[in-house]
Amino acid sequence: MRDIIQAVEAESYVSFLTGPGNFRKNINPEYKANRKDKPLPIHLNACRQFLIEEWNTKVTEGYEADDALGIEQQVEESVICSLDKDLDQISGYHYNWVSGEMYTVSELEGIKHFWKQMLIGDRADNIFGIDKIGKVKAGKLIDPLTDQEEMFWTVSNLYGTDSERFWVNADCLWIWRKPDGCFSQQV
Repeated sequence: MRDIIQAVEAESYVSFLTGPGNFRKNINPEYKANRKDKPLPIHLNACRQFLIEEWNTKVTEGYEADDALGIEQQVEESVICSLDKDLDQISGYHYNWVSGEMYTVSELEGIKHFWKQMLIGDRADNIFGIDKIGKVKAGKLIDPLTDQEEMFWTVSNLYGTDSERFWVNADCLWIWRKPDGCFSQQV
């Protein structure tokens, strides 16, 4: 934590852990279900407690730490410090402490990242996109677009008649920018 704070030259910080409840599991019971048989690290609870007590880490309730980071990123001059590629849909400064890379995501790059995820899906979270669309094809479909409405229609048309899965995936993949900010509530 000290190294990260120093690397980004932070004057203050806030960190988050995902806590009890997760609205995504309510709308999609299969969300992250592929992880249920994987054993948790032995010292996970001790590490969580240490972060809460020693680093004033906040625990979310009903939503994920990613959403809290997305909301917090709306504060001027903030930096998301994470290894999670899902957060690349949030515009602003980002820092990867493993690679040491500091980078910026524009608003357009962030929204394109979201729509590409909608096409590709996210196997780590047990979300399935459009069959036979990977990173390259998703990039070819989304990268030339500059209008969010055009991205919406391009992707929703590829989901075809499976509009329920489109909306469930959108709500599961969308990182909040404001409290209670599910994708379906933004459109």
